[in-house]
Amino acid sequence: MTSSSDRSPAVDVLSTRTYEIRTYGCQMNVHDSERLAGLLEDAGYVRAPEGSDGEADVVVFNTCAVRENADNKLYGNLGHLAPKKASRPGMQIAVGGCLAQKDRDTIVKRAPWVDVVFGTHNIGKLPVLLERARVQEEAQVEIAESLEAFPSTLPTRRESAYAAWVSISVGCNNTCTFCIVPALRGKEKDRRPGDILAEIEALVAEGVSEVTLLGQNVNAYGSDIGDREAFSKLLRACGKIDGLERVRFTSPHPRDFTDDVIAAMAETPNVVPQLHMPLQSGSDPVLKAMRRSYRQERFLGIIEKVRAAIPHAAISTDIIVGFPGETEEDFQQTLHVVREARFAQAFTFQYSKRPGTPAAEMDGQIPKKVVQERYERLVALQEEISWEENKKQVGRTLELMVAEGEGRKDETTHRLSGRAPDSRLVHFTKPDQEVRPGDVVTVEVTYAAPHHLLAEGPVLDVRRTRAGDAWEKRTAEKAAKPAGVLLGLPKVGVPEPLPAVSGGCAVD
Repeated sequence: MTSSSDRSPAVDVLSTRTYEIRTYGCQMNVHDSERLAGLLEDAGYVRAPEGSDGEADVVVFNTCAVRENADNKLYGNLGHLAPKKASRPGMQIAVGGCLAQKDRDTIVKRAPWVDVVFGTHNIGKLPVLLERARVQEEAQVEIAESLEAFPSTLPTRRESAYAAWVSISVGCNNTCTFCIVPALRGKEKDRRPGDILAEIEALVAEGVSEVTLLGQNVNAYGSDIGDREAFSKLLRACGKIDGLERVRFTSPHPRDFTDDVIAAMAETPNVVPQLHMPLQSGSDPVLKAMRRSYRQERFLGIIEKVRAAIPHAAISTDIIVGFPGETEEDFQQTLHVVREARFAQAFTFQYSKRPGTPAAEMDGQIPKKVVQERYERLVALQEEISWEENKKQVGRTLELMVAEGEGRKDETTHRLSGRAPDSRLVHFTKPDQEVRPGDVVTVEVTYAAPHHLLAEGPVLDVRRTRAGDAWEKRTAEKAAKPAGVLLGLPKVGVPEPLPAVSGGCAVD
C-alpha cells in the first residue's frame, strides 16, 4: 500500500496541468484547501486563473457535511462539470472533505465521472490518487479511518501574505446532537507546542504578522497531551514571538473556557480583544438536548468575566434557531442571552436535519414557518445590537491592519479597508502615500453601520510593515511569472481573520 508521503511525480513544464479547488464549510476546510493547493503545486500543477469555472485540468471539491443540502449542491456541481469532462480528455475531478468521508462509495455511484474520492484523514494522498486514476483509468476511492499525518506537515499554498491559519489540533471529543463533524474528523489530536510555535516563527520570518490558532474545539487543546492549561500557555508563548503583532483563535467551547485563558488573553499584548464563543441556544432544556455541557448562567458568566478583564472585547457567537423541541419560551431565553451578552456579531442558522446526527431522529421537529419567523426576530434583534455596539466605536482612534479584497466598493468609493484589533471591518479614506495589505494605518472612526465602520477623515499615520513587504513581493512574483512555470514552494498567509464561516462545531 502506498504511504501517505508518496506523491505523483512533478509534471513536465511543457505539459503543466492546471487545478481549481472549490471549498465549502468551516475554517478547517479553508485551511485544508491551502494544504491541497500546496500538495498539487508540489507535484507540479499550476493554479488555474480566477474565474476559470471548471476549465482547469483538475477540479477538486473540498466538501462539508454540515451545510444544508450539502449533497444536492455537490451533485449539482458535479453534473454541471460532466459534459465539460466528457469533451476534454484528461480532465479529472476529485471529491474530498467531510461529505466524502461520510458518503464514500456513494459519490462514484451517483457521479461515475468522478476520478478520486478521499477523506478528511488522508488529504496528503490527493496527488498520488490522481496519478493512479490517470494510469489505471478508473476511479480511486480511498478513505482512511484515522489521521495518517498531521496536516501541518504537508506543503501549503497560503492565500494571504500577511495573515495565516495555524492548526493546533484536529478532531473533536464533543458529542453535540446536531453535529456530525466528530464522526468525520475523529477524536481530538493535539500538536506538540514546540511544533506549533516553530510553524508560527517560520511564518513570521516570511512576513506574516497575524495568526489565527485553529481547532475544532480550540481551547480544549491540551486534553490529548494531559495539560489542562496548555492553551493559555500557548497564548502566552505566542506573546513572546518577536514580530507577531496579532494572535486570534477559533472556535472555543464554553465548557473548556477557563479563567487562565481569560487571564492569558488580557495579559498577552498581541492576543487581540476579540472572542468567538458559540452559544447555540440560550435555553437550558435545549442546550441539554443538544448535549452542550454548559447552561445559560455559565455562558453569561464567561461573557461577564471576559468583559471585566478586556473591556473593549468584541464577542461574536453562533446560534441555532428551531432545534427539535424548542418552544417559544426556549426561544425567548435565547433572545434574553443575546440582549445580555450584546454580541458584536452573530452567525445565526435555521435548524435543519443533518443525516447521521441524533437530532435528525428527535421528536418535536419544528415547522419551517415557525423556524423562519423566530429566525427573523433573532436577526432583527442582533442587527439592532450590532449597530448600537458599533456606534460606541465612533470617535475612537484605531490601528487597522490593511486588508486585501474585503471592501467590495473600495474602488468606487476611493477607500481602502482594514481590520481593527477586535476584528471589526473599517473602510477608510485612501491616503496620498502608498498603503499595502499588511501595512498598519491609524484612523479615527466617524460613522458606524451594523456590519462595518467608516473613517472618513484623513489617515493619521501609516506604518509600513514586513507583512506589507511580503505582500508586495508576492504580487511582483505573480506579475512576473509567465504561464506554465511551476509555482514552486508553499507561500505564506491566509484569508481574513474573522470567521467568514462559523466555527468548527457550528452549523454552517
